[in-house]
Amino acid sequence: MSNSQYLEYGPYGGGTQGDLHTAETVAYGVYAAPGTYDDTYRPSYEEYEQPPYEPHDLQGPREPHEPYDAPPLPSQAQAQAQAHEQAQAQGVGRRAERRRRARDAERPESAMRRLLPQALVVAFLAGGTTAFVADDKAVELTVDGKPRTLHTFADDVGELLADEGVRVGEHDVVAPAPGTDLASGDEITVHYGRPVRLTLDGQRHEWWTTAHTVEEALRQLGVRAEGAYMSVSRSQRIGRAGLELAVRTERSFTVMADGRARTIRTNAATVREAVAAAGITLRGEDTTSAPPGSFPRDGQTVTVLRITGSEEVREDQIPFAVRRTEDPSLFQGTEVVERPGQPGLRRITYALRSVNGVRQKPRRIREEIVREPREQRVKVGTKPLPSSVQGADGLNWRSLAACESGGRPGAVDPSGTYGGLYQFDTRTWQSLGGSGRPQDAPAAEQTHRAKKLYVRRGASPWPHCGRRLHG
Repeated sequence: MSNSQYLEYGPYGGGTQGDLHTAETVAYGVYAAPGTYDDTYRPSYEEYEQPPYEPHDLQGPREPHEPYDAPPLPSQAQAQAQAHEQAQAQGVGRRAERRRRARDAERPESAMRRLLPQALVVAFLAGGTTAFVADDKAVELTVDGKPRTLHTFADDVGELLADEGVRVGEHDVVAPAPGTDLASGDEITVHYGRPVRLTLDGQRHEWWTTAHTVEEALRQLGVRAEGAYMSVSRSQRIGRAGLELAVRTERSFTVMADGRARTIRTNAATVREAVAAAGITLRGEDTTSAPPGSFPRDGQTVTVLRITGSEEVREDQIPFAVRRTEDPSLFQGTEVVERPGQPGLRRITYALRSVNGVRQKPRRIREEIVREPREQRVKVGTKPLPSSVQGADGLNWRSLAACESGGRPGAVDPSGTYGGLYQFDTRTWQSLGGSGRPQDAPAAEQTHRAKKLYVRRGASPWPHCGRRLHG
């Protein structure tokens, strides 16, 4: 269109010819004659493709058209984005409202036809958005002391924890319980359980606690920490893997030493440490009535034993063994010592102790063999004794024996030279066929040898008692 034409017909082709300043003023925002333009304003909620709409849809069925697929429900992020867009749309809507009022004032009936379908769409979307927002809940979830605020569509606590990837076990604490329904504004707290391997006053325990520090755990377990010894600091944090902890509580302990009693409060690990804490020194072999390495119990009384001692050495004989062998050259009943035995020697050391001044029974602590014993060898006669000696059987040998030795076969004179019933010397005895010493031979053999001596020499070997042979 040329400028002349524009001036002739006006901007809408319906005015009279004139200049630009005399043209008709139209309402703000209207750029075509009413009923001859399309409204280009599209609210943010119409971003999805809408089905064709015709005014007569309100009156009855319409012509068939392409099927309409409803958009999927928005995610949480999309819902927040839509809410943001709606807020922006409200500002844009207020500016557009002024333009609509101008158009409506000029063409009320036409504007109503345009706005009616838009109003229906807005109402439909507003209803869906309201239901969508109603399912969204703002809750605060605190896991092991770390809080965070989040939006969720979960129906209960257990579903929320599953959605957030929070796993809980039998030792963990969830408040409220996992099956509790959720509402906006709820606060959910998860406390993880931690294993604590506790050695309390010498006794081992294993506990589970939701505390984060040693001090909180001891408070939960009811352990009295005042004055107690702890293997780690009270402020030590307890990780998910747990903690190894030794605690010795303060106890009352009494020590009896050197005639007096001392009572102290201590968290010592052993009786020895508790005694030292009471200011008592153990010297040398000193000990206590309870094992020094044992755990001191509350209210226990222990006595210190002052020990003095020495050693004593004693020597004992070890008996020798005797080996006998038969000798057919000896008369029966005769035993001759071929090699004398010798006893051995044992040295024994004893500990002599006095406890608090009282002497104790000696205690053997060691022994050693100084000399091994030597075996004694003895020959035993097996030769039968002769029944008689011709020329000496009728004599009174009993009377002679009584006079010489008092009738004792093993008798020995004070000088050790003569022995036996008839007081033979060793040389004479052996010349008569005897072995060894006469006093070691049987009485029958001694009498037999005496008879043989009488046959050789008469009664002269017995100058003082020989006359008794005929008495």
